[in-house]
Amino acid sequence: MSPEIMTLPQSKSRLPNTPAANTADPSTRAFIEAARAQPAPMRAALAAGGLTSLLAWASFTPLNISPLGWVCLVPFILLARIERPTRLMYLATYLTGLAFWLPTLQWMRLGHVTMYTAWLALAVYMAAYFPVCLGLTRVAVHRFRIPLAIAFPVVWVGLELVRGHLLTGFGWYYLGHSQYRWLELIQISDVVGAYGVSFVMAMMSACVALIIPPRWLAKLQLLPPNDASPTPQTILTIRARGIVLCLSVFVAVVGYGYWRRSAADFDRHPAPKIAAVQTNATSEVKHNPKQVETIYNSLRKLTGSAVLEKPDLIVWPETMFRWPLFEVASNVSPADLEKSLPKQDLEFLRGLEVKQNLHKLSQMADAAMVIGLETVAVDQHGMHTYNSAAFVSPDRGLAGRYDKLHRVPFGEYLPFQESMPWLKNFSPYPPDFGITAGAKPQSFEHDGIRYAPVICFEDTVPHVVRDVLLASEETGVTGKPVDVLLNLTNDGWFHGSSELDQHLITAAFRCVENRTPMVRSVNTGISAIIDGDGAIRSRAVNRETGREKQVEAVLVDYVPLDSRRSLYLASGDWFAGSCAFCCGFLGIAGLLSRWIPKRVGARHNEG
Repeated sequence: MSPEIMTLPQSKSRLPNTPAANTADPSTRAFIEAARAQPAPMRAALAAGGLTSLLAWASFTPLNISPLGWVCLVPFILLARIERPTRLMYLATYLTGLAFWLPTLQWMRLGHVTMYTAWLALAVYMAAYFPVCLGLTRVAVHRFRIPLAIAFPVVWVGLELVRGHLLTGFGWYYLGHSQYRWLELIQISDVVGAYGVSFVMAMMSACVALIIPPRWLAKLQLLPPNDASPTPQTILTIRARGIVLCLSVFVAVVGYGYWRRSAADFDRHPAPKIAAVQTNATSEVKHNPKQVETIYNSLRKLTGSAVLEKPDLIVWPETMFRWPLFEVASNVSPADLEKSLPKQDLEFLRGLEVKQNLHKLSQMADAAMVIGLETVAVDQHGMHTYNSAAFVSPDRGLAGRYDKLHRVPFGEYLPFQESMPWLKNFSPYPPDFGITAGAKPQSFEHDGIRYAPVICFEDTVPHVVRDVLLASEETGVTGKPVDVLLNLTNDGWFHGSSELDQHLITAAFRCVENRTPMVRSVNTGISAIIDGDGAIRSRAVNRETGREKQVEAVLVDYVPLDSRRSLYLASGDWFAGSCAFCCGFLGIAGLLSRWIPKRVGARHNEG
């Protein structure tokens, strides 16, 4: 046998990393290293992120398939698990984030033709949280060697808190909101807020992502094509203790939920009987001056049917009493008043006699009332328009007023309108439109029970509701600053879309967080009563059609009072705030990691 034939098997049996291969010429070694350095294709990241977007969208309304919320993030987390990024991974995750937010927020476009721009702008902004979350998680896992099952939920919750505050905040579609029907799970909200539910779900998703075998990642093309096998150097090692930790946290949270619910004593205090009036006026009808009398007659008719059941309190939706309340500060002179308002407007506002009419309404109903209206107020600084909730009682008349604190950007005020007046083009309102933010929260007392109103989307912002509840210097029958929350809302802009459902779902978490029930009176729906466990006890339903959206209806029911205390109400967002602090640290570390190695290397070479 010739020497060439004998040597052929020997050359084939050598692996690329054997000493013989290392003696190859430099061009061969460079070719091998270049091949190994090639990242996985971008389509793998697009597929993983796209699957997450699809499953996450299905877990919320309108499909509302809640179990998908537990696995929707798993494909996305795999991108954080692999050591080497795929090609254009962050661009891919941004695009898939956009694929989630565009259909999720599609209800925004229904408000007005100009809201298409706002819909697109918000989706573009919200999609940025996907690549940011991925980048921060990868810094935690691959630079600081923090276990994925801890790093990912910390980053996810920290960013939920950030987007709940940044640019006035958007506290919708938190991961935990998908589980509103699992009452035992969401009870942890009274300790760490709704963020705690998101944390547990994100941790369990990371746990599932760790269980997936490395060879599956290779088949999914999440690994570079020239890696012979997914070794521990390429893939994070699965830690049994991490899985045990995740399961322990999950069991503890659910166990806490069962214990907290068993401690509820809703019969301890006499429950007030409250009526929530639900009108059905679209935005076009509501803002049509010719429809003012029609809307008012509808409210009187609905209130009349509620009175038959003798409620203690009647609530009307946001700004559905279409005549403005006129208030003038005592230190405003007649000259300043005329300067602030044209003579014809002044005569019109004085002639309305809104205070007297509200008092008569309450007397006719023989019940206290909280009525949504606009307030035109004049003080030494000029004229102000407020979105208000007026409290009226049969014996005292107008006894208090709450002015909305948290305004909706581009809907109730224009951010940066003085420096960037062109932003007015993105508002559905006239150029001179805008309301003034209220000075402070207010609460009203009736028959020993304290009520605190929140208006419109304020019930979706955790820290706003908490501030409202803490503002009262007195206490109600439950021994807490506020016994019942009242939400006055106009969702007529959104034409019966999934926004109505998601608004109600988000509001339910405020009740758990603060152990305070809520009554919602909503134009076009969904009006409801929610107890301190977050359970939606009853909804307003039209008796003729059986529908709860885009119908006139009245809900009259007893509201169970809750004496339980809440750590979240006392301490606030300490947990999510800690997670946000960690995100800030990881962000700084990620930026410095691109600079420090170069500086260290340069000094080493100089030495």
